[in-house]
Amino acid sequence: AECVSGCVCPEGLLDDGKGGCVQEKDCPCSHNNQQYSPGEKITVDCNTCTCQKGDWSCTKDVCYGTCMIYGSGHYITFDGKFYDFDGSCEYVATQDFCGDKNSSGSFSIITENVPCGTTGVTCSKSIKIFLGVSSDTQCNKDYKEIQRDNGDDVKYWNRTVGLYLVIEASNGVMLIWDKKTTVFIKLTPDYKGKVCGLCGNFDDKSNNDFTTRNGLQETNALNFGNSWKQSSMCPDVTEEIKPCDVKPHRKSWAEKECSIIRSEVFKICHSKVDPTPFYEACVHDACSCDSGGDCECFCSAVAAYAQECTKAQACVFWRTPDIC
Repeated sequence: AECVSGCVCPEGLLDDGKGGCVQEKDCPCSHNNQQYSPGEKITVDCNTCTCQKGDWSCTKDVCYGTCMIYGSGHYITFDGKFYDFDGSCEYVATQDFCGDKNSSGSFSIITENVPCGTTGVTCSKSIKIFLGVSSDTQCNKDYKEIQRDNGDDVKYWNRTVGLYLVIEASNGVMLIWDKKTTVFIKLTPDYKGKVCGLCGNFDDKSNNDFTTRNGLQETNALNFGNSWKQSSMCPDVTEEIKPCDVKPHRKSWAEKECSIIRSEVFKICHSKVDPTPFYEACVHDACSCDSGGDCECFCSAVAAYAQECTKAQACVFWRTPDIC
């Protein structure tokens, strides 16, 4: 309705967002609230993006999908959905046999969850991988291979990398295990939309990850998780366990220890990976591990956040002689 005085760039120049005027070719790009100059490169997943005229130009490589299961019942699906599920049974983490009568599956990964601590939360105790129809590889305190009947063999290799045992199969399935309670399952893009289980369906949409064994869409994590149990003898999970309410005397200790995730130590990562769900999971785990191993539960929870930071190109050196 009235004139307001203000600053504009001279004709032919553009505002660079920092109070200056530049030619179009010199426009910066932004990613996760950070500014990048023209020509600068960043890595997103397995692709490289270059800043050009204010826009990102990215390579189009197809990337592995990763599902993470860690601590006392925390899941991050292939499509990035976070949820908690504390069932005491064997569950299908992921498999490519999903209801189609004609499809023959090439792999299945089963997680066995057992109570850890006295509050009722559960941790993954062992992981079983079935490849083709012939072998069963099991990871719990140790690693063992069991030959089953002969059939279409899938070749696989295992090696140790730092803290992790890595099992890689010729059918595009990779499992990385820290020999404690953290498991990463990686799949090649060929499996997009063809898998099912607690890790979701890997179709790049997180809102339909709660697909039950019957193929129904579920909104409740407990009903979804219960549908993937291996044995009907296991009881269904009926309520979400809140260990800090069960053990209130541990809550302030848990919050104090886990505050490292929100602290300056991880500042470089906060704009790249939201710390909130990882902080909440850490407090949950630090409250629940009350029968020894409480430091291990805390360390695994912080390591899970550090791992996601590393994937987002924010490498944080957080371990010290006092911490983990």
